[in-house]
Amino acid sequence: MSSSSTTANARLQPDSDPVGDAEALIEQGRAGEAASLLREWIAADRGGLMVRLVLARALMESGDSAGALETARETSLLYSNAVAAIVGLGEALLRAGHLTTAIPEFQRAMRLDPENSRAQFLLGCAWLEAGEAEKALEAFEVLASSPETEAKISEARAMLARLRSDPRYVRHLFDQFSADYDARMIGQLSYRAPQILHQLAGLVMPGRQELRILDLGCGTGLTGEAFEEMASQLDGIDLSPAMIEKAHARRIYDELAVSDLESFLVESNRQYDLILAADTLVYLGDLARVFSGAARQLAPDGFFLFTVEKKDGEGFELGPKRRWRHSENYLTALAFQSGLSVAGILECVPRMEANRPVDGFAVALMRGNG
Repeated sequence: MSSSSTTANARLQPDSDPVGDAEALIEQGRAGEAASLLREWIAADRGGLMVRLVLARALMESGDSAGALETARETSLLYSNAVAAIVGLGEALLRAGHLTTAIPEFQRAMRLDPENSRAQFLLGCAWLEAGEAEKALEAFEVLASSPETEAKISEARAMLARLRSDPRYVRHLFDQFSADYDARMIGQLSYRAPQILHQLAGLVMPGRQELRILDLGCGTGLTGEAFEEMASQLDGIDLSPAMIEKAHARRIYDELAVSDLESFLVESNRQYDLILAADTLVYLGDLARVFSGAARQLAPDGFFLFTVEKKDGEGFELGPKRRWRHSENYLTALAFQSGLSVAGILECVPRMEANRPVDGFAVALMRGNG
């Protein structure tokens, strides 16, 4: 008998504690060894619920998120009513970045066991990862105080205080809506921002064709489709990978990227004749970085066209739907500070909400030759 077989048999002795041994290995930073040990028990048909749960954890700690998720799914199927299995699946989904499926698992666990603090904590973490700070706080604040929980509460409160919607929230929101986004926006919300911007382009830059165009927050490509005929180069960026997949399917973009628009405008060295942002800047409060980035990326005599929701008076504010509103005074002053001139600003209704018109502005800024 080989030494490896002898070692394996020793591990499988009735008085062995595979869960305890594996947890010790994980604590020592030897998660891969822990996974191998637990797989031996499962291969010998001696792996119960705890063995499988710790195996998923070992795989996560060793960096094998796909293996962890597969193990967690199998465990959830084998022990369909076990709260621990449901929480384990939720955690594997969370670690793999699948927020829209992780959150329902934690909620299901809480329905079965309302006092399950692990499920409650992970639910808060998932909401936080999705950028839903208020829901995260609601989950964390019912838990007993601990350094880990207090740190998460502080993170959620800091998120609420930022002058922009958290990118994780925006990505989560649009990943959720990507499947029926066009039907929802056009049919239910009478979304017209792309058409409004196209009409504005006809007023401020009549006859311009063969343009290098950048579509900020391109979504599924509704705005790109409206401007395709004017483009020699059409690029798009969006935070949501699911939206980018939909935009790819239209086959109208030359290049598409999953990116935060502020970062892209700062880091990219390309120049464009036209930059578009249809119903995108409503997820940002302070637009200083966007305006300065657009000014840097616009070619001479290039235009930046966008829609925002309207605020009366001065400055900007966060509306009840977590969308920012901007005043005309704020937009024009910031344009001047950024080296852009106002070519046009029109009141418009880019969309409906609860069957009521959403008041907005369609704005055209221009970079001069200087």
